Amino acid sequence: WLVSGEAPRPGSRFRQPALAGTLRMLASDGLDSFYRGPLAERLAQGMAALGMPITLGDLQAHRARRPAPLTLQHQQGTLWNLAPPTQGLVSLAILGITDRLNMADADDAQTVHRIVEATKRAFALRDAHITDPRHLDVDVQQLLTPEALQPLADSIDDASASPWGRGKGPGDTVWMGVVDNSGLAVSFIQSIYHEFGSGVVLPDTGIVWQNRGAAFSLDPQHLLALAPGKQPFHTLNPAAARLNDGRVMVYGSMGGDGQPQTQAALFTRYILQGVPLQESISRPRWLLGRTWGQSSDSLKLEGRFAPACIARLRELGHEVEVLADFSEAMGHAGAIVRHPNGLLEGATDPRSNGAAAGY
Repeated sequence: WLVSGEAPRPGSRFRQPALAGTLRMLASDGLDSFYRGPLAERLAQGMAALGMPITLGDLQAHRARRPAPLTLQHQQGTLWNLAPPTQGLVSLAILGITDRLNMADADDAQTVHRIVEATKRAFALRDAHITDPRHLDVDVQQLLTPEALQPLADSIDDASASPWGRGKGPGDTVWMGVVDNSGLAVSFIQSIYHEFGSGVVLPDTGIVWQNRGAAFSLDPQHLLALAPGKQPFHTLNPAAARLNDGRVMVYGSMGGDGQPQTQAALFTRYILQGVPLQESISRPRWLLGRTWGQSSDSLKLEGRFAPACIARLRELGHEVEVLADFSEAMGHAGAIVRHPNGLLEGATDPRSNGAAAGY
């Protein structure tokens, strides 16, 4: 990534001729070339030269799957998120648990406390069950039924924080959403897991290889044990909702363990508490656990929360750490809402360099 041995200057043109050649090859040969064509052969040769264990046979054997998304029946409508090996379960479980609490009239301290407590329970479900879908020990959709969610909601104490372990850690991700004039809505997320993924670049192709294998465990008894052909757990989970009043919403965020928490903050504020869409994203947020650059698993709050709210959360037993007023640790959120009359409303995060655009 250096230019003549130095970091690129801000505003300068950064050329990637090898990556451009790869894109031209995909355009001319078809996308399947990545797995079963000339590009696959070039990739396999490059990986072999670097001593990587991935072979041409591994590439040729890969087949994408299109599993049905997970669904939550919420009082406000139907919510969707991705099935395993993602943590889509967490995002839906948080909203399913808090759907059984009074969130509409909750103040800031109550809102944060209840969502944080729901997050702890949703993470416990994830860590107990989510892995490669071919290795699951439960029907994950059944974890989102009223019978499964009600006991979790009942276990939340409005007067006390429950114990907390640690989460899965950081990521490096981007969320995008789009809605066209027919109403077709897409919620999309992509990541290479850390700024430069695995740090491996094949010189002939310019491709940066992602780092999701970091989720595997070398303990053969672990739920996420490394095994041939096994998919790693990952945190990516773009969200979508069709509300009872006719609105359609796509939304999401980057941020590893913070993704479900940011989704819950946005959905709760906008849908349940009537906060305008942009303000729902801009308002101060929180993060239970850590993301990239963080070393503690405390409850992190942006500095714009009122002192009384911060004090109340500490009284409830949360280990609170106050960050900057607008902290990138809180993720980069975005959302699009299609209203019943066809009006499209978009919002983007002031913590990032994203944008909301219509044409």
